[in-house]
Parts: sequence; C-alpha cells; structure tokens
Amino acid sequence: MTENNLAIIILAAGQGTRMKSRLPKVLHAIGGRPLVGHVLTTAAVLQADHIEVVVRHERDQVVAALSKDYPDAIFIDQDDVPGTGRAVQVAIDALPADFDGDVLVLSGDVPLLEASTLQALVAGHRAAAAAATLLSALVDDPSGYGRVIRDADGTVQRIVEQKDATAEEAAVTEINAGVYVFRAPELRTYLAQVGQDNAQGEMYLTTVIELLRGAEQRVAAEIALDTASTFGINDRVQLAEAGRVLNDRIVRKWQREGVTVIDPATTWIDDDATLAPDVTILPNTHILRATIVGAGAIIGPDTTLVTCEVGEDASVRRTDATLSVIGAGATVGPFSYLRAGTVLGANGKIGAYVETKNSEIGEGSKVPHLSYVGDATIGRGVNLGASTITANYDDVNKHRTVIEDEVHTGSHTVLVAPVRLGAGAKTGAGAVVRKDVPAGALAMTVAPQRNIDGWVEKNRAGTGAADAAARERSAE
Repeated sequence: MTENNLAIIILAAGQGTRMKSRLPKVLHAIGGRPLVGHVLTTAAVLQADHIEVVVRHERDQVVAALSKDYPDAIFIDQDDVPGTGRAVQVAIDALPADFDGDVLVLSGDVPLLEASTLQALVAGHRAAAAAATLLSALVDDPSGYGRVIRDADGTVQRIVEQKDATAEEAAVTEINAGVYVFRAPELRTYLAQVGQDNAQGEMYLTTVIELLRGAEQRVAAEIALDTASTFGINDRVQLAEAGRVLNDRIVRKWQREGVTVIDPATTWIDDDATLAPDVTILPNTHILRATIVGAGAIIGPDTTLVTCEVGEDASVRRTDATLSVIGAGATVGPFSYLRAGTVLGANGKIGAYVETKNSEIGEGSKVPHLSYVGDATIGRGVNLGASTITANYDDVNKHRTVIEDEVHTGSHTVLVAPVRLGAGAKTGAGAVVRKDVPAGALAMTVAPQRNIDGWVEKNRAGTGAADAAARERSAE
C-alpha cells in the first residue's frame, strides 16, 4: 500500500467445533503454516499501522504459537459476548481513539487470500468513498456460507447467515467471504447498534452492513476473481482441499522459476521452502518448512526434507531428512535416515540403510551402507565399511566419536564412544574399538577361530544341513 492509515483485524477467536480437534481451528496447518499464520503473512504485506488478532478459544495456545513468528501482531481478548460483531468491537476499542482510517477485517480461517486481492479491495473501497466494502464469491454450492443479498439494481442490501436464511435466500450462490473494509468512524457508530436477535444469539458483524444501508450509507462489494482463495476452513475436508489449492500454487510458482517438477500431483512444497533454478523434483517428494535446495540438485523420488539445506548438484533419493545439511555434489540414499544435526560435506555420501544423527561428515567421506553414525565428527576422505556403528550411548549419557582424515574401517566395526581414530588409521573387519587408535595404526579384535568337526551331524541330526554335510563327507 502506498497510503497507510489502515488497521487490520484478524478474527481468530472461534472454537471450530466441526474440526473435532483439541487443536484450535486457526492453528491447523497447510503449506507448513497455521491457517491464521497465512493470514498474518498476507496482512504484513499491506504495511498497516495496526494488526490485531482477536482470540478467545484456547487463547494461550494461539498466542504462544504466533508470537514468535509475528512479533508485530497485537492480541485482543474477546469477552463472553459471542459473535464476529463483538470480536471486531473489542478490537476497535483497542485502537487509538483518534484512528479514523480504514479497518480491514479478515478471518483467521480464510488462508488463501493473496495480498494483491486485498490491496485491490482497499484501493477500490477508497476510490468508491464507501462506508463499507465486502469481498464476495460466486460458488456452485454455497452451503454453510453467509449469502450476499442484493437489491434489484445490484447494490448490496444485507448479508444473511445460513441458519437465518429463507429458502429463497439460501438459494443465492453469491457468498460472503468474511472479508470487509470499513471506515473506522462508521464502524464504531454502527457496531454499537448491533444486537443479538438472531437464531444463534450472536452479535453478527454482517448486521453492520444492513444498518449502513438503512442509513443510506454506500456499501460496495467486489466479487473475487479467484473463488478458491475466498474459501473458509470449517472441517478437515475443507482443510485438505485448501492445502491442495495452496500446494498447486506453490508448485506452479517454482516451475515458473525454473524448477522441474516431474509429478506435481505427488509433490508437496511448503510455503517457506526455497528452490534454485534447475532443481529437479521427482515423484512422491515433500520439501517442507524452511528447506533450501541449491541449483542442479535432484530430489526424490520418495523423499521428505524438513528444514534441510541441500547444496548444488547434490542427489537425495528415497530419504527422510530433518534439520540436516547436505553439501554440494553429495549423494544421499536410497533408504537413508538423516536426523537432526547431520552435516554431510561436499561430494560426500550417505548410502543405503544408513542412519545419521548429530554428526559432521567431512568432504568426500562416505558412509555407504548399513551403518549408524551418531554424535560423531568425521574428517575428509573417510570410508566407513558396511555396518559400522558408533556406539554413542552408555545407557546414561551420550558420548562422541572422532574420526580423523582418511580413516577406513572394516566391515562391522563397532566404535565404542568416547573414542578417537587418528588420521589414516584402519580397523579390521569385526573390530570392537574401545580405545583411541593412533594415526596410521590398524585396530583389530583378534580371537582364534575354532572348527568343531561333526558338530552339525551330532547336534542337528535329521536336518537338511546334517544331510548335506554327510553327503559331503561321503564324497570326500
């Protein structure tokens, strides 16, 4: 907005009983953000002088969830008087007494509205010098929404809620999107006249529209071009539908930025994720939260990244990773599990059936397969043999393993932390390393091998193994 003098009120006080959830409706998430978080993010673009969020149901939970990410928001408590009219009234009372600008009212459960739509709504309201302007939408099935009732000349007469609508009014397909712009003085005046004489016994904000019309004040309405963006969320079905609409938007945005998405229908990308040009996303891939993917990287198929950083030209396939860093040119997967704190250096490798956690793996180092690496610092050029395990937990405390540059471990090595392997050291197959290994040394766990002749035939008589052994003996 080039002109401020704008206050934004976001209604987030409702319980949302149709969600059938312990979580407040406005905190249910799509695209990696709670519903009301999307509304707050959009509102911030308008650079309003005041942004207020009206809360009531589970108010402490809502405030705690939003305060960190939206520090400029002011939280206003609604009292026991029910209804959207009362919610706006307590928010208006919290504004400076001399505020005489415009008040934009948004719903915390309408997450898909874009800033450009709201900017156009406010601009149109000011251009028309209207006392109020509402956003509406034309839908095939208006069930559950308030209907916009117009006069014969097309001007807005009133808004009627579903439960108060006559059969004729219920057949109207123009719905109220729950988004309004009011001039603050008129809003204060007419909210004071709103009662609770309706089927729900609530103070309806929509009554202000009717009062303004009765006072021959100008009420305008703008029909949204993108109907889907006006949809409110009342139950889990609508939550999923809104999530799909948002994800489709996000995927298309990144495709236009030079990202190849092989199968948009099975690709989910959160709103906070960042992808560089020439990234390729293969099917069944989820790129979530604040994940960053560098140019030329290939992600998927069947991969989930949660708040990860992936370097240029890296490859990550059939992997689940959280709070991890994957260096440029590195390869991960298939069937890898990267837990929080994993840092894989450039051109490194985490291979099949490997789990890592809170570990730094240096440039060019490899953990190819069937291994667990936890609480470890690994240098450059290291190769861990198949089934190498850092035994980091002693049943009371976690301990760290340090593996210096160019160390190679034999298959099935167990490193019992705390332990250090010096540069260039090696371990034999099956070694259990409990003491530090000097640079360049070979650590082995040596036990003589015993062969007990005839043991199978004596102890497993009648089995296939015993029969095979007997045949072999006869042949010899």
